[in-house]
Amino acid sequence: MRPTSLGSLRRAVDKGRIPRRSIKRELRDNLMARLRSDGPLFPGIVGYDESVIPQVVNAILSQHDFVVLGLRGQAKTRLIRGLAGLLDESIPVVPGCDINDDPLAPVCAGCRARVEEEGDDLPVAWLDRSMRYVEKLATPDVTIADMIGDIDPIKAASAGRRLSDELTVHYGLLPRANRCIFAINELPDLAGKIQVGLFNILQEGDIQIRGYPVRLRLDVAMAFTANPEDYTARGKIVTPLKDRIGSEIRTHYPRTRHEAIAITEQEAWVARDAGTDVAVPLYVREVVEEIAFQARVNKRIDGRSGVSQRMPITCLENVVSNAERRALASGEAPAARVTDVYAALPAMTGKFELEYEGELRGADAVGRELIRAAVGAVFGGWFDGVDTHQVVEWFEMGGTLQESDTTSSESFLADVAEIHGLLELAAHAGIAAGDPPAQIAAAVDFVLEGLCAQRKISRSDGGGYEAVEKPRPPVQPSEPAFDPRRPMPRAGNKKKYYN
Repeated sequence: MRPTSLGSLRRAVDKGRIPRRSIKRELRDNLMARLRSDGPLFPGIVGYDESVIPQVVNAILSQHDFVVLGLRGQAKTRLIRGLAGLLDESIPVVPGCDINDDPLAPVCAGCRARVEEEGDDLPVAWLDRSMRYVEKLATPDVTIADMIGDIDPIKAASAGRRLSDELTVHYGLLPRANRCIFAINELPDLAGKIQVGLFNILQEGDIQIRGYPVRLRLDVAMAFTANPEDYTARGKIVTPLKDRIGSEIRTHYPRTRHEAIAITEQEAWVARDAGTDVAVPLYVREVVEEIAFQARVNKRIDGRSGVSQRMPITCLENVVSNAERRALASGEAPAARVTDVYAALPAMTGKFELEYEGELRGADAVGRELIRAAVGAVFGGWFDGVDTHQVVEWFEMGGTLQESDTTSSESFLADVAEIHGLLELAAHAGIAAGDPPAQIAAAVDFVLEGLCAQRKISRSDGGGYEAVEKPRPPVQPSEPAFDPRRPMPRAGNKKKYYN
């Protein structure tokens, strides 16, 4: 049973039933217990087990404040929010205190006065771990009063106190995060003079307000996030502040398609209403992830700003929605196709920034190039060494196929039935004869899109497939016949003379 008064709390601490420690020590002890039990450290974080998480663990074990550096969409915020899971379930506080004072060692004048007046009868409240994570998005309009605090003249006048009295202080976000984790997102966006206000709390563990003799020794664990490019773009972390931050941890994008698929599967809204779940084949998921991989190395896209992992998440959601739209119109079981990825262009083009050459091409054109490159890379892995000449020859002999992303599976399969070898190729995508028509049609669509990506057949923007037009040989200019009556041009004169 939790103690409800200062006296019972003091006895519980003396008997060792309730630990007394700083928040950084609390994080360290709970992390060590988690490591001994081999439990998950940061649930929901994928791909960082061997790279980023060990650095975070070392920072916590060292009782460091730390900054997480990484491009957009690299789970920086989720990572620091996961720190709250390492806190105690609850801690004792003085009820009504703005800065979560420890009843056994209060730091603000008001709580010290209450302890002196009420003694062991002072009531004790308990602060849940969910309330001990305080996060602030840094914006240029944040003031030092917002962050640290200021003297409140109205409070002073209503209570009849002098402005120099500590009880007239209105505390900012940082003091209110006493005995908590205080996180600042996008630290470089914070004005330099506000960053200077964090020096004392990082080095000495205290703050000063407005030059008055109000000095509070706080117990705060600080965590920051930043984009490395912000050092030279919107702002920068001032050098003395960087020097006071204990550890600098760098994140990264998923390094393999397998990791990327796991992240997107965790985050994307794919499981729709009951009874209308959309089947999403593995090769479609791979294409969606490969688009992001292609975008991160494309010369027309600004790699310094990054390509967020949010792009494949929103792209897959649009792919599923397009499959839903087709299924609702045809009344069939929904299954996603590679063709549906082109319908997801609106979810892609806002997720990357173009270089000058990309701006000339246009975002839609660059997006279509990324899709073709992704389809080609995935198709090459699934059909490595598979003979596709029979299907290609059908198109080279004049065969054409006009389909769209709204064509029903039965109509689509009826139209491709005469293409020799196509269904046999589709079997390499993991389908069997007894599978639903929607999944067979998706595999056939994958084959056709893969051949287009490899430029063995061509695809129009309207969805038609045909043979690749072979380039014509260049026409050689014909030489005029020699006429002995025509004099040669004179030296130094470019005019031609004719009889």
